[in-house]
Amino acid sequence: MKIDVSKAIEEKALLGYKEKTLDAFHTLINRTGEGNDFLGWLDLPEKSLEQADETIEALKPFRDKNLDTILIIGIGGSNLGAKAIIEALSNRFAKNKPEMLFAGNNLDEDYHHQLLNYLQDKNYGIVVISKSGTTTEPAIAFRIFKQDLENKIGKNNTKERIIVITDQTKGALRKLADENKYLSFVIPDNVGGRFSVLSPVGIVPIALANLNIVTLLSGAKDMKERLLLPNFETNPAMQYAATRNYLYQNQHYITEILVNYNTSLTVFAEWWKQLFGESEGKNKKGIFPASANFTTDLHSLGQFIQDGTPRLFETIINVKKTINKLTIPHIEDNNDGLDYLAGKRISEVNEKAFLGTLIAHTSSSVPNIVIEIDRIDEYFLGELIFFFEFSCAISGYMLGVNPFNQPGVEQYKRNMFALLNKPGYEHEKEHLERLLNK
Repeated sequence: MKIDVSKAIEEKALLGYKEKTLDAFHTLINRTGEGNDFLGWLDLPEKSLEQADETIEALKPFRDKNLDTILIIGIGGSNLGAKAIIEALSNRFAKNKPEMLFAGNNLDEDYHHQLLNYLQDKNYGIVVISKSGTTTEPAIAFRIFKQDLENKIGKNNTKERIIVITDQTKGALRKLADENKYLSFVIPDNVGGRFSVLSPVGIVPIALANLNIVTLLSGAKDMKERLLLPNFETNPAMQYAATRNYLYQNQHYITEILVNYNTSLTVFAEWWKQLFGESEGKNKKGIFPASANFTTDLHSLGQFIQDGTPRLFETIINVKKTINKLTIPHIEDNNDGLDYLAGKRISEVNEKAFLGTLIAHTSSSVPNIVIEIDRIDEYFLGELIFFFEFSCAISGYMLGVNPFNQPGVEQYKRNMFALLNKPGYEHEKEHLERLLNK
């Protein structure tokens, strides 16, 4: 993986952030900053790699059921990491077996009803992921699909069709897993949800999708070794964090758009948005994380990015090689005027679109950070995951916030519980109803 920040920041300005970035770097690796009790993710590349064979072996009884569909139930960090990797590496138009589906990541009744109907003729199993087991969205979904599975095959036969990923000792899911002897995996106490993709939270679903978790973790481990070197000039995470903070604090850019030119990275951008949004968006600070798929969104958002309010910058994931090869054919009458492209690969056109857009946007004073990977596979996605996690932690400390808590997430939950008449929230309900009736 390579990074080029030269089209977002001048070298003198970048070096001006060197000391501040190194301070944040040392705060992170010395584990002396706020939230240091949630730094277990730093150790996951090695720990999960050491346990990879054991994890694969433990999944054999579940795999032996020859399931055609696996339903992953989780939300936020218990959903996005695994989904990002699975969707990036799966053939979108093939009948992948097992088919990986997702639930519990919203409260959309139509979605869950349609999914329930779809599963009626499927031989399916469930992987439910929740530290507490009581998070509303996944808990509702698990209740629905667990009951459906029990009705179809009998309660006693669901033992090897359900996997639980939860806390080691406490919580509703831990109790349920122990009582029913479900296969279970542990979410480490010192790892927050958005940093958990390299733990069983992500590794188990990724392994069940028949993807190579050893290669994924090896990419993350190699990236970790690179990022632990305290050399600002060669450390891509420090350069990325420094550039972001310079653009925000000195140039007043408040929105970062993660751009890809490969649609398989669409969900990866959703994972990235949670990682940075939930880590930095607090104390009335932070860069708003957005995403775009180019060239698609050049036909919708491109106008605003080029000529709109100058408060956004782009971070581009540029992929050098594709997996497949497809050339543009020659046609006799050339009625579309594209025969000058005949014989070229679509990836060649895509590359020139990237370069042309880069010139257009930077010429219009839109800063661009370019992150380059060789190809989209387990190894390079493992690199990207750890790169962004490490960068996010440094960037948060530079911003002056705790990158590992999320106090603002709790308020909507309290309001929802009160409006739903959850015991213990009666006083809040009266207050909320007065607000709604104003």
